[in-house]
Amino acid sequence: MSSPLTVALLGGGTVGASVAQLISESADDLTARIGRELKLTGIAVRDASKPRPGVDSKLLTEDAAGLAASGADIVIEVIGGIEPAKTLIESAIANGSSIVTANKALLAAHGAHLHKLAEEAGVDLYYEAAVAGAIPLLRPLRESLAGDKVTKILGIVNGTTNFILSKMYNDGADYSVVLKEAQDLGYAEADPTADVEGFDSAAKAAILAGLAFHTNVTSDDVYREGMTKVTADDIAAAKSLGYVIKLLAIAELTDDDKGVIVRVHPAMIPVTHPLASVRDAFNAVFVEADAAGQVMFYGRGAGGAPTASSVVGDVVAAARHRITGSVGPAQSIYADLEVRSIGEAKTSYYLNLKVSDESGVLAAISNEFAKHDVSIQAVRQDGEGDAASLIIRTHEAPESRLRATVEALENMTAVREVLGVMRVEGAGA
Repeated sequence: MSSPLTVALLGGGTVGASVAQLISESADDLTARIGRELKLTGIAVRDASKPRPGVDSKLLTEDAAGLAASGADIVIEVIGGIEPAKTLIESAIANGSSIVTANKALLAAHGAHLHKLAEEAGVDLYYEAAVAGAIPLLRPLRESLAGDKVTKILGIVNGTTNFILSKMYNDGADYSVVLKEAQDLGYAEADPTADVEGFDSAAKAAILAGLAFHTNVTSDDVYREGMTKVTADDIAAAKSLGYVIKLLAIAELTDDDKGVIVRVHPAMIPVTHPLASVRDAFNAVFVEADAAGQVMFYGRGAGGAPTASSVVGDVVAAARHRITGSVGPAQSIYADLEVRSIGEAKTSYYLNLKVSDESGVLAAISNEFAKHDVSIQAVRQDGEGDAASLIIRTHEAPESRLRATVEALENMTAVREVLGVMRVEGAGA
C-alpha cells in the first residue's frame, strides 16, 4: 500500500504543462492529502523536442496511445477535441485507469458513452475542469445539490466573449475593434469561432444541464446563437435602460417539469443582477433551486493554472478512490427528460424599431402584439424627423409567440426597420 499511484498525462500544452508543474510543486502536500505518493509516469506530446520550461523533459513521449494503454492508476486527458482524445480515453478505461479530463467538447458529444464504459470498468470519470476552469461547480451540482431540485441555470461560461462584451460596454467600441484587442492580449484565438459563435458555451451548457437535470444532454440539443451581431448601438441602448449584455448559457426545466430547454445566446440582464458585475475574462454560473434558492459560483474560467487547479483536484479525488477501492458517483440520467425546443422557453424581449412618425402607428404596433398574446411592459419613443425610434420591452411570453410577433412587425409598412431584438433574462433575481 506504500507504492506510488501512477499518473499518465495526455497533453503538454498550456494546461498540461501547468498540471505537471502543480503535481511536482505540490508533491508533499498531495501525498499527505491522498495518503500515497503520486508518480507522473509520462507526458504525451506531439513534439517531444519542443522546450517546455518547468516540465521534466525525460517524461515527454510522442507515443500517446502507448501511454494511455499503460495501465496507470489515473490518466489525465487535456488534449481537447474529439479525436484522438476519445480513442485514448477508451483505451485507458479498458486498461483499468481512472480518467480525469478537461475536454468539454468530448463530454458534450460522448459523455454518456464514456460514463457507461467507466461504470462497467469500475473506474472514475471526473471532469470538473471541463466547465468554468477553477470554479468548483460540477461537483456541487452533482453532489452538494443532489438533495434539491434545480430549476434553472444561468451562466457566463466563456471568458473570451465576456471580455469582449465588457470592453464594448465600458468603451463603447464596436465588436471588431474589441475582438482585435482580445486577440492581441491572448484572450481570443486567431480563429475565434468556437468562442464568439457560442460553440464552446453550448458544450458547457450541455454538461451543466445533464448534471442539473439528470438527463443526457448533448451539444446538438443546445439552441445556439453567437454574439458577433451585437453592436455598439445595442450595448448603448442596454446601458440606457439599466441593462448589460452577456452571452449566456441557460438550462431550465419546463413548467410541467417534464422537459428541459438548453440555449446559448446574447441576452440583456439588469445591472442589479449578480451576473451583471462579472467582467473581463471571469466566469460565473447562477443556479436556482427549490430549497437552496439562488446560488452563484464565480472565478477564473480559463487559463493554465486555474484549469490545472481543477484537474489536480479531480486527481486527488480519483486517487483516494483507488486507495479505498471505491469510485465516485456514476452518471445520473434517471430523469430522462425530453429536451424541448427554444420555442417553449418563456422569455421577454427588447425590441428597437424604426417606425414612421405618424398618428396610429403605436396603436397598430400594440395591436400586433395583442394578436400574438404578447404583453408590452414598457415603451419609449424618440422622434427623428419623419421617423421615430421605438424601444419596446415585453413581459415574459413563450419564445414562439415573441418570434411570431417580430416577424409580423417586420412585415408592417409602418415599421421601416427592426434595428435590434434581444432576449431579456434575470429580471426576477
